[in-house]
Amino acid sequence: MILEKLSLINYKNIQTATLELSPKINCFIGQNGVGKTNVLDAIYYLSFCHSANNPNDSQVIRHGEEFFMIEGKYSGELRVESLESQLTISCGFKSGTRKHFKKNKKEYKRLSEHIGLIPVVMVSPSDTLLIDGGSEERRRLMDMVISQYDRSYIEHLNRYNKALQQRNTMLKAEEEPNIDVMSLWEEQMAMAGELIYEKRQAFVKEMVPIFQRFYETISGNREQVELNYISHCQRGPLLEVIQRDRFKDRAVGYSLHGIHRDDLEIVLGGHQMKREGSQGQHKTFVIALKLAQFDFLKRTNAQTTPLLLLDDIFDKLDAQRVEQIVSLVAGNEFGQIFITDTNRDHLDQILSASSHDYKIFYVENGEICLKEM
Repeated sequence: MILEKLSLINYKNIQTATLELSPKINCFIGQNGVGKTNVLDAIYYLSFCHSANNPNDSQVIRHGEEFFMIEGKYSGELRVESLESQLTISCGFKSGTRKHFKKNKKEYKRLSEHIGLIPVVMVSPSDTLLIDGGSEERRRLMDMVISQYDRSYIEHLNRYNKALQQRNTMLKAEEEPNIDVMSLWEEQMAMAGELIYEKRQAFVKEMVPIFQRFYETISGNREQVELNYISHCQRGPLLEVIQRDRFKDRAVGYSLHGIHRDDLEIVLGGHQMKREGSQGQHKTFVIALKLAQFDFLKRTNAQTTPLLLLDDIFDKLDAQRVEQIVSLVAGNEFGQIFITDTNRDHLDQILSASSHDYKIFYVENGEICLKEM
């Protein structure tokens, strides 16, 4: 799928913009804080029905305005015959009302129906939380990828989280919980949790070798990395694991065991990357992981090649790694790409030497203009 045209009104600091885009590489150049990231965020919004950085839609509206609108016109090869070859996705939101998300002018009844239609992989500076942050960041990555190609995954996850919430409520209550009722919630947790575990395990098993290949290419084979999936499901039947520590759970007031505690262990040269890796190695890890995510979605998703959003990824990377990354994403394995950067010189030099179509846009204080080639 190719995003041919993007129109924005009052989206963050962008008052109005209409962009005719390259089918291959689109670069947005400007200083920090001028609005180039907001363009990528709008593209992300059209795929996930929310901003990557602002979960509250009212925070997306430009200061001093009451509404925002986004519209994307897409075309290109589709792998599902029932899908239209031309798509217009739009969203409008006014303060104090609900948002209206539409496909070809027809509003969705449920936003979950849209997820996965236009797959997107975004790499941004905040992704270093995958290394430095808590396990919830790494679970969120797995959930976001799997939900884009497996609709049942979200249903299982919602069912598990509802049961977990009910069990935690009982654990926090002053009166002793009804064991029969708690057992019902535990059974629901175990049933949904084991299905989620199987899907996460299959995803990690298939993605790890792809991730390692990308990391080795970007780093020039200078480092070895590992990614290990850790889950309480590996200790035995999940229902038994959840129930065996009811006394401890009651004492702390929440569930200590379950797939809500799953994690991905990140290892560099046999040591925890969080403690050992440099900034450049951390960034290389994140980029390799996201490119592996892209490759995985491209092969798994039955609809179309994902869009790739690279937000300010070249900071803290040496010239060799930058060139390796650009060469990788400019290849035929990748589809349409959107890149932001503060300095266009090196990037322009690499792109001009390639045979691929590209456009460079300058961004300043929310104003976007196309560089004449």
